[in-house]
Amino acid sequence: MKRIAAVVVATALALTACSASVPDQRPPGTSQPNPAPGAGPGPKTSAPYPFGTVQQKAPAIENGQVPVVRRITTDKPYVFLTMDDGAVKDPDALKLMQQNGTHPVLFLNEKYVKGHEAYFKQILDATGATLGDHTVDHPNLKGKPFEFQRQEICADADDFQQSLGVRPSLFRPPFGNYDQNTLRAAAACGMRVAVLWTAAVNDGHVQFQAGDKLKPGDIVLMHFRKTFREDYTAFVEQAKKDGLTPVPLADFLG
Repeated sequence: MKRIAAVVVATALALTACSASVPDQRPPGTSQPNPAPGAGPGPKTSAPYPFGTVQQKAPAIENGQVPVVRRITTDKPYVFLTMDDGAVKDPDALKLMQQNGTHPVLFLNEKYVKGHEAYFKQILDATGATLGDHTVDHPNLKGKPFEFQRQEICADADDFQQSLGVRPSLFRPPFGNYDQNTLRAAAACGMRVAVLWTAAVNDGHVQFQAGDKLKPGDIVLMHFRKTFREDYTAFVEQAKKDGLTPVPLADFLG
């Protein structure tokens, strides 16, 4: 019996050590660390690499404009989830993300976050999600004057730095619409890249821009909507069906 007890204790210690978070190895100021996969309630999963470490670099800013990224070039079976706006605060969102370890980027609008900072901060702190900039009021930026665009992007980042304690450096233009002023304004506000997408989830169905499955490097768009649970579940099941592992997009835009 003593020998059995010793084995149980040793096993427990080993599991505790394996679940410890990997220290963040990013350059200062790039992004918040990502907790270990499977952190919190739900089944534990194995990370394909130490999350929170830079795997690839984003294209450089040129001519004062941030680069535009639609997908990640990779030969690894990785897929990337992003969530936009923040209009509907689904009470099960935190639990779902903890159970599946998808590590999304939350491209949020200040108008939806205001008054609900605790909701989004808990998700960011507990799931390994990354905060992204999506403008204050979600306007169509294309064709708007530079100063209007700069104010929408910068004010969103400034507000989040104050209210959530994190200043985003990844940017998504509302509706995916942008022009040269948008890319210049994003750079002026400290953004490093404008992120678009190659697939989207709506009403519980994954919609592909090409083909009928997710491919390595795809960036998937969903929203904080009333169908959050159905959309999130559809993404998780599609990624599993296609043999892909969701990993943090920020790690590939370091």
